[in-house]
Amino acid sequence: METGAAVPSGTGTKGHAARLEKALGVVLGTGQIPLRLRVWDGSEAGPAGAPVLEFKSRKALRRMLWSPGQLGLSRAYVAGDIDTPGDIFAAFSALSSAGKFAEPGPFKPLSAGELWLLVRTAVRLGAVGPNPAPPPEEARVARKGRMHSKSRDSAAISHHYDVGNDFYALVLGPSMVYSCAVWPADGAARPAGNSVDAGGLGDAQDDGLDAAQEAKLDLVCRKLGLQPGMRVLDVGCGWGSFAIHAAARYGVTVVGVTLSTEQAVLARKRVAEAGLTDKVEIRVQDYRDVEDGPFDAISSIGMSEHVGRAQTPAYAAALFALLRPGGRLLNHAISWNAGPTSPDPDSFIPRYVFPDGEMISLGEMVSALETARFEVLDVEALRRHYALTLRAWVSRLEQNWDEAVRLAGEGRARVWRLYMAASALGFENGLTGVNQVLVRRPGGEEPPLRRTAWL
Repeated sequence: METGAAVPSGTGTKGHAARLEKALGVVLGTGQIPLRLRVWDGSEAGPAGAPVLEFKSRKALRRMLWSPGQLGLSRAYVAGDIDTPGDIFAAFSALSSAGKFAEPGPFKPLSAGELWLLVRTAVRLGAVGPNPAPPPEEARVARKGRMHSKSRDSAAISHHYDVGNDFYALVLGPSMVYSCAVWPADGAARPAGNSVDAGGLGDAQDDGLDAAQEAKLDLVCRKLGLQPGMRVLDVGCGWGSFAIHAAARYGVTVVGVTLSTEQAVLARKRVAEAGLTDKVEIRVQDYRDVEDGPFDAISSIGMSEHVGRAQTPAYAAALFALLRPGGRLLNHAISWNAGPTSPDPDSFIPRYVFPDGEMISLGEMVSALETARFEVLDVEALRRHYALTLRAWVSRLEQNWDEAVRLAGEGRARVWRLYMAASALGFENGLTGVNQVLVRRPGGEEPPLRRTAWL
């Protein structure tokens, strides 16, 4: 695990830290920042006992000068120019709750006076210079071409999912499920200890993650009403976990589609090891190119975030056309819960994690499904479950840090640590949610009268 550099004894608030504290307060739009700053000259400033944010080089300030706000700080973190030598949840919770960072949507530009103070501070600290090149982990190729064309979507998916199957196995564990788990009502969390107690969630118990993921897969199967002999389409099948579970436990045949070649290779291997090659087919294919419907049921778990707002109605219509009358679709997706604002398309996660990913509100998703003529059967909110899941993933990443760096490089490991920790905080504070929307194509057999069929 990375740690901050040793700080000489006797360091105080004199030196560069005091000036930097003032400049960072300007960027955030606050008076006193809620962090303890530790700076490259050994000086410190800020509230005693607050989470530590360490500026390890002048380049960190230069990145903020050229890109004030989340993007500049994120680039500095990925490059190792800043660090959180203590609890990353505590540090970024304090940062994200301060001033402009606490406001949803794009970061508000600095005024002329604020920018001048930042420039003057950079001059005094010797941090003025050309714009540092973004870390190589930033997605540039994946953001070229017409947005949500098949080729650009393929490049975006490859950027995120082709990091390496061994790397994902370290984080996800044996389940290899990369979406929100479903935790039990008791025993899902332990006391927060020295971590931020975000809404009473605390830290997820790492050893319960695999069981929680299996519970999620089984819940999806029950909501879809799977029965032996049914034919199922799994859109965005990942490493094949749902397809394998559904085929092995419910006797269905499954076609799984993904745009990630690396995912498909491992998924096929796992299918073969499970002895299910006669029941599960894994394709590298865009869902828009699937032509061998109809299917009795469709699962889309953590995939529709990649579709984009403008394409969501067409996505819903395409899946409607692939279902038989009476067939059910389970759409499991992250939602934007912050009202009329929109996520910043030029911030950390779109640039480093999910190029072209777009979160839409639950209302927009339901509207698109209804417009496609689906009948809504059930909506279940799993926001707190995803916070627990993300904390468990961060725990596994940190426990296997040296191996993660060996497999993916330190920059990529830092991207995933920051993204998962920040996402957990987003779910805990209600900025984002995640919902399972169960719908059916009208016709065929009637749905059950009560939810007891799957609960």
